[in-house]
Amino acid sequence: QVQLVESGGGLVQAGGSLRLSCVASGRTFSSYTMGWFRQAPGKEREFVGVIGWSGSSAYYADFVNGRFTISRDNAKNTVYLQLNSLKPDDTAVYYCAANRGPYTMRRDTDYDYWGQGTQVTVSS
Repeated sequence: QVQLVESGGGLVQAGGSLRLSCVASGRTFSSYTMGWFRQAPGKEREFVGVIGWSGSSAYYADFVNGRFTISRDNAKNTVYLQLNSLKPDDTAVYYCAANRGPYTMRRDTDYDYWGQGTQVTVSS
């Protein structure tokens, strides 16, 4: 069982940056692949990116286009999502998710554990 708690969301102007954090409970964090997803009002949840258990491999959705970076600190049971060059279209609730499996997991159904989400609002 893994419990996930996100933080770091907020209101930022277009072009600004935020760093989201996701802290996991348990002593097996380093064995989990960690994904980030987001859901905007009226839209389906979509994949943002994923990082493998070691932190050496990461994969991003096409819309990220080099603006976001995922990293992890296994000693702190924490995964990060650095959001740069934010646009109003990035406004959404951002979720972290965990599961054991390859870092290529991109579907929300691939993940068994979810955080409660953190709101990111980008003003124009």
